[in-house]
Amino acid sequence: KTPLPTDARVTLKLECLQVTGSFKARGAMNRFLAAPREASARGIVAASGGNHGLAVARTAHVAEIPATIFLPAGVSPAKVAKMKAWGARVEVVGAVFDEANVAALHHAEKTGAVYFHPFADPLVIAGQGTLGLEIAGEVPDADTVLVAIGGGGLIAGLATALRARKPGIRIIGIEPVGSPTLRASLDAGRVVTLPGITSKVATMSCRETDPDVYAMVRDRVDDVVLVTDEAMEEA
Repeated sequence: KTPLPTDARVTLKLECLQVTGSFKARGAMNRFLAAPREASARGIVAASGGNHGLAVARTAHVAEIPATIFLPAGVSPAKVAKMKAWGARVEVVGAVFDEANVAALHHAEKTGAVYFHPFADPLVIAGQGTLGLEIAGEVPDADTVLVAIGGGGLIAGLATALRARKPGIRIIGIEPVGSPTLRASLDAGRVVTLPGITSKVATMSCRETDPDVYAMVRDRVDDVVLVTDEAMEEA
């Protein structure tokens, strides 16, 4: 194995071992627990690149309510199969998350289902922020945290929690070269919509973040760096 080009100690927070395969289980369940039960009984709906959809499907399965997940064409077939296994109805709409999200919002308006946004929701962000609390408790001597970014909900919640517990910690976001959602917005000093997405990583691809997420990242994250799809595949 090739050694890391650093003598730093690296600790991995293996959210891939979550029941749905990612950290998204935190935000989806927190969103459900905070929603009025009578509203949730009409079902929940979400748009996702894959991981949030899995989390919403599993949440609905546990709560014994219907779920409808809208997905872009590039979603992993294995993730679609898992959503269906949890009883969710799946609709593939558009080429990217933003197009699937329009369909999800329309479905929520038409049916009365509760809409679970994957990142532009304070309750979802708070759920993801529990990761920051755990890191602060489990790795108290950590001085730098590296966080993957899709829409920005994870890094916004994690950074908020970590700054409260460890104000001096360094927080670095990581985005694909082909989907620099937060990097482009930080460079512009405002939320921008990317003209297009070329990354093949559906769960890290988003044309536009949320203004509140942008503000949290701007104020609490030290830097956002870009990596290529090829580097991710090699890693």
